[in-house]
Amino acid sequence: MIYRSPFPDIEIPVTPLHEHVFEHADRWPDKPALSDGPTDRILTYAQLRAAVRAVAAGLAARGFGRGDVLAIYSPNLPEYAAAFFGVSTAGGVVTTMNPLYTADEVHRQLEDSGARFLLTIPQFLDAARQGAENTGVEEIFVFGEADGATPFASLMAGSEPPAMELDPRNDLVALPYSSGTTGMPKGVMLTHHNLVANVAQIAANEGIAPEDTLIGILPFYHIYGMTVIMSASLQAGATIVTMPRFDLEQFLGLLQKHRVTTAYLVPPIVLALAKHPLVDRFDISSLKNIMSGAAPLPESVARGAAARNDMLVRQGYGLTETSPVTHTNSPRKETRITSVGTSLPNTEWRIVDVATHRDAAPGALGEVWIRGPQVMKGYLHNPE
Repeated sequence: MIYRSPFPDIEIPVTPLHEHVFEHADRWPDKPALSDGPTDRILTYAQLRAAVRAVAAGLAARGFGRGDVLAIYSPNLPEYAAAFFGVSTAGGVVTTMNPLYTADEVHRQLEDSGARFLLTIPQFLDAARQGAENTGVEEIFVFGEADGATPFASLMAGSEPPAMELDPRNDLVALPYSSGTTGMPKGVMLTHHNLVANVAQIAANEGIAPEDTLIGILPFYHIYGMTVIMSASLQAGATIVTMPRFDLEQFLGLLQKHRVTTAYLVPPIVLALAKHPLVDRFDISSLKNIMSGAAPLPESVARGAAARNDMLVRQGYGLTETSPVTHTNSPRKETRITSVGTSLPNTEWRIVDVATHRDAAPGALGEVWIRGPQVMKGYLHNPE
């Protein structure tokens, strides 16, 4: 049996990701788009758009263009978004790396992805240099400054990138790597249309608004942070407060200081909100909406966090290969706290018996099959 969303299908724009994300940005040029939690450094929407175009122009001046790959090996920073969407504007592909990677893991992804450039932070430069040896990396950039690397700011000398004709349905924009649960990590080829589709589906279901402030603790290298926070929230005109790493006291302090309204989290953080005594020292009453993903959220934890903090706690489901979201509990409908909810608009799914590929019996274990515009183009170098 094929299941469909209870919500009507929506029209998916056939447009490059950067154009979709910033289509409404002129409405709020002076509004903070991203704020760095530890330093209070702010990029307004106008500053972010200018930075994106400057990065694209700087990359184009280096001969970087359609289909070329730039790797980002960095924790969450406001400038991460400028780099990501700058590559998109230049017609390139971003391959995102786990900041916890070793030099060997960096090397493997650089080699497999065919990255021409690598962007990192000064603290990771040694591992970045070692990882880039004997790969196709031509230049290493750093946010800030460090000996032996090109400052990211030097990419932003230009202001207007050349016109770029893209095929949103076929041209890649992101190349995250799967977690490798069934072998080595695989490059997941995501097109502009895949990510635009998921951003549009999230907008139809989640209702993120310009008045919202989100906490950017989920890493942008991961598809959950990349799409749901960095892309969908900016498209909605919200403000993102970034955190380079998780620290509970700093997290709670930022929720209080910035009056954060919405948080996309993982179960261990929801557990802290439900049970940790430190929570009582902070006023997080502005936080009304939590979505938990990436792993199942125990019912007791969900109910504990919701009751303790008077907030809506929901779950969702997705995977890197689906850009990522396929199912959520919509805030517009009554939430079943133990469920990942219903499928997003334009999404079909079924549960099949792994051995027979026929519909699994009710209550039986099965494999989830998903069809929709957010489903990846394929695995890099691995069509099977």
